[in-house]
Amino acid sequence: MADPKGFLKTTERELPARRPVPVRIMDWKEVYEPGDTAVLRRQAGRCMDCGIPFCHKGCPLGNLIPEWNDLTWRGEGRAAIERLHATNNFPEFTGRLCPAPCESSCVLGINQPAVTIKQIEVSTIDEAFANGWVEPEPPARLTGKTVAVVGSGPAGLAAAQQLTRAGHTVAVYERDDRIGGLLRYGIPDFKMEKRHLESRLRQMQDEGTRFRAGVEIGKDISWSDLRARYDAVVIATGATLPRELAIPGRDLAGVHFAMEYLIESNKAVAGDQVPQQIHAEGKHVIVIGGGDTGADCIGTAHRQGALSVTNLAIGKQPPASRPDHQPWPMTPTVFEVSSAHEEGGERSFLASTVEFLGNEAGEVRALRVAETEYLPDGRRVPRSGTEREIPADLILIAMGFTGPERTELESQLGTVFTGRGNVERGDDYQTTAPGVFVAGDAGRGQSLIVWAIAEGRAAAASVDEYLMGRTSLPSPVRPTDVAIGLQPA
Repeated sequence: MADPKGFLKTTERELPARRPVPVRIMDWKEVYEPGDTAVLRRQAGRCMDCGIPFCHKGCPLGNLIPEWNDLTWRGEGRAAIERLHATNNFPEFTGRLCPAPCESSCVLGINQPAVTIKQIEVSTIDEAFANGWVEPEPPARLTGKTVAVVGSGPAGLAAAQQLTRAGHTVAVYERDDRIGGLLRYGIPDFKMEKRHLESRLRQMQDEGTRFRAGVEIGKDISWSDLRARYDAVVIATGATLPRELAIPGRDLAGVHFAMEYLIESNKAVAGDQVPQQIHAEGKHVIVIGGGDTGADCIGTAHRQGALSVTNLAIGKQPPASRPDHQPWPMTPTVFEVSSAHEEGGERSFLASTVEFLGNEAGEVRALRVAETEYLPDGRRVPRSGTEREIPADLILIAMGFTGPERTELESQLGTVFTGRGNVERGDDYQTTAPGVFVAGDAGRGQSLIVWAIAEGRAAAASVDEYLMGRTSLPSPVRPTDVAIGLQPA
């Protein structure tokens, strides 16, 4: 184990400082200052190497957390990244973007702040890339089998890397102009600079994975033709259909879904010309939705020079500490202040939207909201007599996603969907279309990046077994699995 007395000598969490707000909102670089190696090793030494490491089950990938904590404490960075890569293809993504359910289930969290697992993870992979320890792992032989992976987000990339290393010839199709999916165009650079994505894609190309950007399956190539060309197909398109807010005034100019806004911003930051870009400069901005996507919009609006930013959430403000009905090792719902919230703006809870208000030119000028009322049956409705108006020039709807796009899949493959709008699949991730598998949000519903990677790895094992009759690839989760404290998607 790590330092046997570490959790007794160091009882508090220590994390790298965030860059000062006035400085960081002037650029798109990541918000954290470089970490201190001594602090990192001290935090890794707090890990107790528990007899039952609940962090394993808290993480859908089953990361071997005590093992690489111990190696980090000992200063054996190369061995630490080998243990980390044994279960996680992309720790540079999860270490920056995952909400860390492993930390909620850390045994130390019973009576102390949890080990800084996420920070140790990202520091380990950053050190590995800096020292050239992340090398291509091409297969020793080719099987002669071909696989098409549709979608280049975390689930698709994980499935593709595993299948390539198993010896199959893998092509990843992406309808956007660049590979990366949500990682490329959904995540702002202040949360993850795209150089981390590029480094991993170079490794995958050197291993033999083929990337086909700018090709939309279902239109440029039909799903049925794709299935005929390849021995197996993996659907990893994500849950891209945004949840609509059907209230009066929805068609006013200046009211947009969050992803419309974020995609254009990410393209502009990458150096692309974006005609008539949705931009927050000099505007009063309202972001509807209190999740990560909403926070991404807030941070983006600050960097674009918004006059004001207001974030609305329909529910109650969560408590500051773990509530009694969500005891350890469950993942608690607590009030969080992300880097974007720290940068300014107003957060309002129990805010129900009533109507978008416009001017004579058909542009949004304000949002009418009311206090949320909880009905006995659990429904949340606007409380009569509490209406007020919030001035707005730009309103962004960040209320989550309802599932994958389904028209072409249904018509061209006969794919069946569940009542929740997800692609139906069996325990082996195979859809109702033989040889067609689904991984990530397209089959699970909107979820965490760590679930996407775990499902991509598991689906790859099922594809390998389908093609070869057996597999040696690890399969960390089944479609019905649930990590500690997380409800099924």
